[in-house]
Amino acid sequence: MENKKILVLNGPNLNLLGKREPGIYGNDSMESAFAALQERFPQVQLDYYQSNVEGELINKLHEVGFTYDGVVFNAGAYTHTSVAIHDAINAINTPVVEVHISNVYQRETYRHTSLITGACVGVIGGFGMDSYRLAIEALQAL
Repeated sequence: MENKKILVLNGPNLNLLGKREPGIYGNDSMESAFAALQERFPQVQLDYYQSNVEGELINKLHEVGFTYDGVVFNAGAYTHTSVAIHDAINAINTPVVEVHISNVYQRETYRHTSLITGACVGVIGGFGMDSYRLAIEALQAL
């Protein structure tokens, strides 16, 4: 089997993982979680990108959307607000898995609606940082 290229893409405020609301998001930084993913999946070329800016996330989707084998995407709050990100996912060929660290259905009602789910091949949430691992495994199976 050829090595897959998968981008882990994080949206706003996820640069603060490990510091931000540890009761919801845990104590692990994304840097340590990403290093663990790279160790667990040595056969996969994993790349990482994070931005707090909607347009930069869209640009990154456009950049990798025809050459990568998958995107693991935690759009953060843009999940609930961005038609533009939905359209960017629809515009590319690369399959995207929507990921959430928390179970959004146990949180505020406005988090129960995702504007990007319809453009994604699947959704994984509520398993903490392990949600990223589950998404990579799902993409490997495609």
